[in-house]
Amino acid sequence: MPKKILVVDDEPHLVKYLTTFLEDSGYVTCSASNGEEAFEVLKREKPDLVTLDLQMPNETGTRFYRNMTKDKSFKTLPVIIISGLPGRHLAVSKPFAVFDKPIDRDALLVEIKKAIG
Repeated sequence: MPKKILVVDDEPHLVKYLTTFLEDSGYVTCSASNGEEAFEVLKREKPDLVTLDLQMPNETGTRFYRNMTKDKSFKTLPVIIISGLPGRHLAVSKPFAVFDKPIDRDALLVEIKKAIG
């Protein structure tokens, strides 16, 4: 069964780009455009990995990450930060990897394979 990746970003073109790329690479995807929606999708879809933007409306990626890691079901879920914010590597306590926008998709795929195969 293919691994599932939750793409969380408020930029629709980036979500489309990432989901298409990841699906073409053999993964199943789901997506959310803010932290509130992402938590609902997380509980419903139970992904194997999350790619997370930090700056979004309604609820930031940082707050989503804090809420996610408080839930024992998702505490160890690998998260890859994809953000243009300065200090993005400090925004969450234990990201699996951190990428700047625009994303280097080959490097992203390497990190995803390290995290979930």
